[in-house]
Amino acid sequence: MRKFLWLFLVTLQTLFAGVSSSVDTQSIEEGELVTYSLHITGESVKRPEITTICGSDIISTSSQTNMQIINGAVSKNYTLSYKFAPQKNCKIESFEVEVDGKKERTKEIEISVKAPSQTKDANFMLLLQSDKKELYVGEAFELTLLFKQKNGSDAIDSKFTPPSMDGFWVREESKPQKYQEEGYTVTKVIYTLLPQRIGVQKIGRAKIQIASRDTKIDGFGGWNPTIKWKNYFSNELDLNVKPLPAGVALVGDFTITLSLDKVEVNANEPLDVTVVVSGSGNLEDIESFKPHIPNVAVFDEKIAIEGKKLSQKLTFVAEHDFAIPPLKLTYFDINSKEIKTITTKEIAIKVKNQKPKEELTIKKEEEPKVEVMTPISQVKSDTTTLFFVFLGGLAIGVALMMLKKLPQLKKAKKSSIKNPKELLTKLMAYKEDAEVKRLIEILEKNIYTNDKAELDKKTLKEVLKKYEID
Repeated sequence: MRKFLWLFLVTLQTLFAGVSSSVDTQSIEEGELVTYSLHITGESVKRPEITTICGSDIISTSSQTNMQIINGAVSKNYTLSYKFAPQKNCKIESFEVEVDGKKERTKEIEISVKAPSQTKDANFMLLLQSDKKELYVGEAFELTLLFKQKNGSDAIDSKFTPPSMDGFWVREESKPQKYQEEGYTVTKVIYTLLPQRIGVQKIGRAKIQIASRDTKIDGFGGWNPTIKWKNYFSNELDLNVKPLPAGVALVGDFTITLSLDKVEVNANEPLDVTVVVSGSGNLEDIESFKPHIPNVAVFDEKIAIEGKKLSQKLTFVAEHDFAIPPLKLTYFDINSKEIKTITTKEIAIKVKNQKPKEELTIKKEEEPKVEVMTPISQVKSDTTTLFFVFLGGLAIGVALMMLKKLPQLKKAKKSSIKNPKELLTKLMAYKEDAEVKRLIEILEKNIYTNDKAELDKKTLKEVLKKYEID
């Protein structure tokens, strides 16, 4: 009898075993959550491993277990819930669940995702605005983000996601500004952007999640306070970005000035000059203004940008009078739609206490005169002895001359290589050579800025040999 009753109960449990699925909604706005639930009845359940639904990651999971007794038969009911945020229309796939040793499959469910809507009298609103719809690559513009909260609306917490700005460089983001407007508290943020790619570029929606108070019915029919999150989205913006004319990398409206506190300096005294470019445009793409001036050491500091102003400090060191050449800036004028070039004026610099320039003179060695002596009388002597005496005297004379010149040669060699200024002077004639140019830059920094950079001895040796510099 007991055996029969046990078989009867097992049969009932098997009949009650099963799997079904459901969602709390099949139509949502982009950014809203969907709760997908698996309802499982059975004694032994192997839970499926679900990490994504509709191609979206699972945000949270929960489970609930209930026991039921129907006509004396006991059954267990499991509810597995998964929350996810689909980004587009999709179909929830069929999942396989093993219940009491038997594999069951759920049905597929269609999900419709609509673009987020926004009513004018909503408690919370996001809005994107641009001062330009068409612009050029590198042209600066302002993107304004407005967040409106109706006065008296309740918000416990919030989570803000800024708009996606792929293809744009963010130069600056202002601090939030708050003010009142038509029954709303408005928070305003301004982004200064520069487009980096041509074509239609999209600025995606900004999103804010607002947490507000809500109530929920518990298992006993009572109302419990809870928190409900809701997503609010801004509009999208499409901007048409056009290419610049060929050969031009700057766009905007600029002015350029050059300032210095004196036009007379002593020899080898540093002269500081500041270049300033003001205006609206892609200041970040402006390169160094460092000019090349023969026989003048020029040093440039890193360009600094603050708001709509660019500045760069240049330092000049020279031994003789020189002139700072006009510094040029070519750009596409956003107002006139023309290519313009603006320049500074040439400035003559007087160098006091300058060393006199030494003229390079080359002396041609006179060829030694050889006098042919005609013997007047025959000298009676041993010819062999006189010949060796002559050779010995010649050798001694040559040796004495070499000993006398050796210190001078060593001094000259030491002077050329060990004395930085003399070495710099000799290398300047070959500055077009890339290796020589690097050596010159190191020597100039060591001489005029007290830098202690080491010269590449191997490179220096090769350069001296290559150009036969003594």
